[in-house]
Amino acid sequence: MSMILSASVVRVRDGLPLSASTDYEQSTGMQECRKYFKMLAKKLSQLPDRCTLKTGQYNINFISSLGVSYMMLCTENYPSVLAFCFLDELQKEFITTYNMMKTNTAIRPYCFIEFDNFIQRTKQRYNNTRSLSTKMNLADMQTEIKLRPPYQISVSELGSANGFAHVSVGEYKGTGKISAAPHQRLEPVTLPGIVSFVLSLLCGALNLIRGFHAIESLLQNEGEDFSYVIAFFLGTAACLYQCYLFVYYTGWRNAKSFLTFGLICLCNMYLYELRNLWQLFFHVTVGAFSTLQIRLRQPQGKSPDYNV
Repeated sequence: MSMILSASVVRVRDGLPLSASTDYEQSTGMQECRKYFKMLAKKLSQLPDRCTLKTGQYNINFISSLGVSYMMLCTENYPSVLAFCFLDELQKEFITTYNMMKTNTAIRPYCFIEFDNFIQRTKQRYNNTRSLSTKMNLADMQTEIKLRPPYQISVSELGSANGFAHVSVGEYKGTGKISAAPHQRLEPVTLPGIVSFVLSLLCGALNLIRGFHAIESLLQNEGEDFSYVIAFFLGTAACLYQCYLFVYYTGWRNAKSFLTFGLICLCNMYLYELRNLWQLFFHVTVGAFSTLQIRLRQPQGKSPDYNV
């Protein structure tokens, strides 16, 4: 019998389960699939937005959008178009019910377990296909799957030591390739992130202004130290680069942010004689705050487009 067995809602950046079906079988095959669920949850940020994993008698399908992934387990003969329509309904209801701030700041597993009520109702509808009244949605989804089929994950890839790190890089078009890291989207910007971005720009502007003043002083007084000019302009570059790292995804992004923060600290240590303690504290604190926001803004799965 073809049917949906269970479903889960998981945060993409760290695999934290937000909600899940509370009733599922305890058979050996099901328990094995639960292990695959956990393994997939840890790799969501590396995977395309729509994937399928075939595990013998069962299939695991999931979609990712806006930093949240919607996963479901069904029997191997359950229609793919129904599976992704089911996930699409979960996604729309979850986005409508919970705002991004709650999902981004959640620290406790299954903190939205009440969403299981909607999962159960929707699962019952999709397990009774004769009562489904979503013919138009099914037609749209069928067309979308033909144009952009889900990425097929193999069990051997999932169980490899390094996961998908060595899969050939290329833009994902539904043809089995994973998106190149530089083009990966980041999670939506939060209010603290906007504040850190503005403050970094302000620090960069202050360093730039002081740098030009140092050049003027150098031209008027031959005894002035040119290294102060270099320190001011390096500080400007570091602040602007922090803004860039916050907005765009690059390889080794976290390491680059820490190195940039270290450069900001070194520049301010060198400019100790030209700034008072409050100014030094302000620049270093803004640098640390921006580094934290860069670290918190993680990559997300692509937002699905079902209206192609």
